[in-house]
Amino acid sequence: MPLLYLSLAFLAGIQSAAISGLPVLFWVASALAAGLLLLPRARARLLPARSRLSLPPLAALLLFVCLGGLRFQLGRPVAGPELISWYNDTGTSLSVVGLVVGPPDERDTYTNLRVRVERLRPGDEIIHTGPRGVLLARLPPGGGWRYGDRVVLTGSLETPPEDEAFSYRAYLARQGVFSLMSNAKGALLERGAGSPVLAALFALRFRAEEVVYQIFPDPEASLAAGILLGIETGIPEDVKDAFTATGTSHVIAISGFNITILAGLFMAGFGRLFGLRWGALAAAAGVGGYTILVGADAAVVRAAIMGLLAILARQAGRRQAALNSLAFTAALMALFNPLILGDVGFQLSFAATLGLVLYADPLSQSFVRFAGRVLPEERAQKLAGPAGEYFLFTLAAQLTTLPVTVYHFQRLSLSSLVANPAILPVQPAVMILGGLAVLLGLVSLPAGQLAGLLVWPFVAYTTRVVELFAGLPMGSWSLGEIALGVVAAYYGLMLALTFWPQGALSLRATLTPVMPLTIFGILAVVAWRGALALPDGRLHLTMMDVGVGDGLLIESPGGRFVLVDGGPRATRLSDALGRRLPPGGRRLDYLVVAAPLKEQVGGLPGSLERFPPRQVIWAGPPNASWEARRLGELLAREGLPVTPARPGQALDLGGGVQLEVLAAGRRGAVLLLRYGNFTALLPIGLDFELLGELKNGRRVGEVTVLLLAEGGYGPANPAEWIEALRPQLALLSVGAGNREGLPSTQTLENLQGYPLLRTDRNGWVEITTDGRRMWVEAEREE
Repeated sequence: MPLLYLSLAFLAGIQSAAISGLPVLFWVASALAAGLLLLPRARARLLPARSRLSLPPLAALLLFVCLGGLRFQLGRPVAGPELISWYNDTGTSLSVVGLVVGPPDERDTYTNLRVRVERLRPGDEIIHTGPRGVLLARLPPGGGWRYGDRVVLTGSLETPPEDEAFSYRAYLARQGVFSLMSNAKGALLERGAGSPVLAALFALRFRAEEVVYQIFPDPEASLAAGILLGIETGIPEDVKDAFTATGTSHVIAISGFNITILAGLFMAGFGRLFGLRWGALAAAAGVGGYTILVGADAAVVRAAIMGLLAILARQAGRRQAALNSLAFTAALMALFNPLILGDVGFQLSFAATLGLVLYADPLSQSFVRFAGRVLPEERAQKLAGPAGEYFLFTLAAQLTTLPVTVYHFQRLSLSSLVANPAILPVQPAVMILGGLAVLLGLVSLPAGQLAGLLVWPFVAYTTRVVELFAGLPMGSWSLGEIALGVVAAYYGLMLALTFWPQGALSLRATLTPVMPLTIFGILAVVAWRGALALPDGRLHLTMMDVGVGDGLLIESPGGRFVLVDGGPRATRLSDALGRRLPPGGRRLDYLVVAAPLKEQVGGLPGSLERFPPRQVIWAGPPNASWEARRLGELLAREGLPVTPARPGQALDLGGGVQLEVLAAGRRGAVLLLRYGNFTALLPIGLDFELLGELKNGRRVGEVTVLLLAEGGYGPANPAEWIEALRPQLALLSVGAGNREGLPSTQTLENLQGYPLLRTDRNGWVEITTDGRRMWVEAEREE
């Protein structure tokens, strides 16, 4: 197996150079010495006869180790004015002209752009210099940036940070980025200056993302965007944490782990239809087409190579040939980017493929032998296929990825052994049917939406099952820092047991009726989701957990929906709305902007395209904040009618429910929700002028529910106000660990004796009433 050993030697050389830091001259001299020992005349002069036959293999290995070390050192950037990183940490304001070389990474509060530098002007100099390199610029959200834009950026450059937990510097370096411009200001100079092919691919990906959010509700839309397109920025943090805790994160990222499993499933499915050879070609075409669909960036191409390698490995049928291919591919990828060995995604890709190569077939054979003890042999053989696809493939990959996961994330997920086989049966439907739904949506949105209704149960099932297992006690253990020697010992023992001459590896697997349980579970989820989405003749007021600010959802007895503000983050708002609005009817009847401040409306622009309102009521100045101006521009562009809020104005929501504007001022409006004997006061836009106008609450009188103003700020919730309103229940929307120190001690003292529910401790709170009685449900109890 010379190819295997030479490839591993090359990889070992790269890693040795990364650890030792030995200079280029050392590796060049060592490579020349090793090459000299490969020459017959040199061996004849330097060595005795008995050593001449055994030395060439060792010399060849040493040569490739030196070549690997040399490649690593030559790939390191040399500091100098010709590199953009030379200007890091100077504190000087720079003007940089460059080309956006990737799709924008849009987050709730900022947008990241990778920009290849073309010209640079330090300070007030007139002459531009032309350093090379790529920088990462962090700009305000929005902006409409695209791949191929030529932009001018203004700001200071800094070296990306790193700490003991995570090195952002090393992460960016593996992508060829060594400079960070945070808080940058940008202006567009020219569009369409990049590659037309890449521009078309990224435009297709962007359009596909839009279609995903139009055919799925959140959080399923965000999850589908991650699974199908590799776009994880829209996934709420709590959902992402649930996948991490259950060891199922590979599902939501287009990584080598994910595509390797997908390739195995494609191979098994197409192999049954077309035979092994044609099945392998069809699976390879499926992986290739999928790579193009999601934009074919570097990370996806790397993952696709690993997936295609898995197909090749299984087609080869021999572990030795597959191991040769795997090692050679890893060495080839490291040749182009030697820093890739430190990438967690690459390590997981390599380890997952290694697991399939080494253990997929032995595990399947062990299952057949075990099942054959209790079932007829023919039945055992038939069960081996589904068992391998839905459990054993994942188990094989988990055996080899476990040390990598534990080392980097310092967490051992026990629930992953159950969560993975529980969600894996529906992943082919999510990937294949979801991809078809998106393709249909690209051609005809109504057709895509219809197909999306058929795919939604599988995506919803994935989310709910993961969240269920994440909530189990002791499902995930935090291990702390793991020594690299422990990882090496694990792999050493694993490989020794695998290749020991006596074949010490003996594995058993147990089949569970995953498929029938999954089908019944999906049917139950769909039935209950449909039943719960129907109007129940009661009024529902939900205080959503949006962190800082307020996000209130009102559902009338007849099924009308009103959103009042929404908080600062689009991902949290979109997730909360997607869980409560019907899957087939994601339009809001009204959007009420009660206070046009950043913490109240910052999340609305990124959510309203997914949950468009029919009408908008706006209180307060339209230019109260940058976020308010952005929201106003979006509403104008979409042609949505906006009505200014006026005191005394009331929305008739049907069934006797009214939402009244009690007062309106410079900060926004004070709202009152009425239904029979139930009243809820929502003073979101309250200021001292309106507080006086309402006579500290005496003009309002007693209420059933009171939302505390300004996140519990003391002067906005005086004792006279609380005493005049005498609420049966007080609600507080506040982010955990609030930097402002909210709620204030004064407000909590004023609320002594009144029941209080708050989002930082109780999560979301839903109040249900029939106009006479009231029921209260919270996400969690204190």
